[in-house]
Amino acid sequence: MRMLTGLKKIMSANHKQNKSQIVDKKDMGVLTGILHEDFNQIKQLFEGAADFAYRELGINSTTSVIILFLDGLVDMERIELHVINPLVKQNEKLLQQSKPTMDDIKAVLSSAQIVEGTTFEQVIDQILSGGTVVLINGCQKALFLSQQSWEQRSVEEPLTEAVVLGPREGFTENIRTNVSMIRRRLKTTKLKFEYMKIGNLSQTEVCITYLDSIAQFSIVEEVRSRLNQIKIDAIEDSGYILELIEDHPYSVFPQIVQTERPDRVVGNLLEGRVGIIVDNSPFVLIVPVTFFQMMNSPEDYYGRFIMTSFIRFIRYLFLLIALMFPAIYIAVTTFHHELMPTNLLFSVAASREKVPFPAVVEVLLMEITFEALREAGLRLPRPIGSTVSIVGALVIGQAAVEAGIVSAPLVIVVSTTGIASFMFPNYAFTGAIRLLRFIMMFLAANLGFYGILLGVFFIVAHLVQLRSFGIPYLAPIAPFTFNNLKDIFIRAPWWKMNERPEQTGKRNLKRLGPRNRKY
Repeated sequence: MRMLTGLKKIMSANHKQNKSQIVDKKDMGVLTGILHEDFNQIKQLFEGAADFAYRELGINSTTSVIILFLDGLVDMERIELHVINPLVKQNEKLLQQSKPTMDDIKAVLSSAQIVEGTTFEQVIDQILSGGTVVLINGCQKALFLSQQSWEQRSVEEPLTEAVVLGPREGFTENIRTNVSMIRRRLKTTKLKFEYMKIGNLSQTEVCITYLDSIAQFSIVEEVRSRLNQIKIDAIEDSGYILELIEDHPYSVFPQIVQTERPDRVVGNLLEGRVGIIVDNSPFVLIVPVTFFQMMNSPEDYYGRFIMTSFIRFIRYLFLLIALMFPAIYIAVTTFHHELMPTNLLFSVAASREKVPFPAVVEVLLMEITFEALREAGLRLPRPIGSTVSIVGALVIGQAAVEAGIVSAPLVIVVSTTGIASFMFPNYAFTGAIRLLRFIMMFLAANLGFYGILLGVFFIVAHLVQLRSFGIPYLAPIAPFTFNNLKDIFIRAPWWKMNERPEQTGKRNLKRLGPRNRKY
């Protein structure tokens, strides 16, 4: 008997599951105009959703409406003020008509935006997006009202791209806010926004933005095509899309920029690039990008060009230090003692006299410890994170030297390398350099300077063959474009940068007019 009861429960559960699978918004077709029949089909889809809410109002003896929405995604006061109250207060006017039409009902609603829809799919999408739906008896159309309202983070200074000069506002997780921040900076009808939804379950809103008069049609079409090819259950952040659309997913170098800064997005749009805005993510994607763009900071364009050019030179110098300094230390102390001055050689030898490990093991211990301290500082609460990182580095480094585990010169090498790795404006690019540093260390430990040169050769060869949406990663160096060198290793004054980058802005190269200076 118990077995039969259990079997009935299983069959009943399977029947309910199969029934829920059969009812799908795409298979339900168009609205019938029979109010309660349409409502019951919609309600069946939301079965078990406690936040699904509705309100039925009688207009007269022949006409009634049902208001549908999701609690938590709408502003209840606005629904009361702009939907329910007008229908109730205007009841006498509507009663004078034997059968009020949709236009009569639309006339009494005070919502700023009212759109009509005819299919169940449109109705469900509107409800899930935070809209308010009004179903009318005897009408095969539904009214969609924009009454969205939910908790969101206010505009704050971006944490990952802090600057001394320049705007202090960063993107939020709300796509409408992010679009408005870009629109506020570019007051032109040439600025275009194209919306689409990605994710079978999440239906995440994604927006492509570009300047119609500057961006190349081929790049915009390629971005649109790659996004349309994404088939996934849910998109939780722009990082999902980044991995799904980049040209070379197995490369350590980022081929798409993630930024929190509206001014950086606008600057790239003005150079012919395309932005990808993803709902629920404060990071906007920029494509295509180049190696040299990863080395540029938004602040470079707000200061005077002389100081900016000097800082860029320092940045490229520390790029070499961050990549090769530990490897050079290993190569010199292991294979090439003759490259060091005699006094320095004696000093390094004396400091390493009590160290029981070879140079490569010594460097690996310190580098891994430094990386662990860096990650610990990021994960710890903000007030104590920086303190733990600094104190930990000082205490561990000093204790390791006194214990004879590592040498004092190595602490200087690792500390300098760590400082150099913080010089890069792009966080993803910093991660690529950190990873390649370990590869360079292994090459130096086995082949000395020959290994370092071999590593540099393969890195450059890899960079040359990389593409970002068809644009060479090392442009304008490879292929070489002389006119675009004004914004690579140095930053020329604004009155000299009168042309956009040729790779992305060749549709409209002219950026500045003549005679921008009087002398």
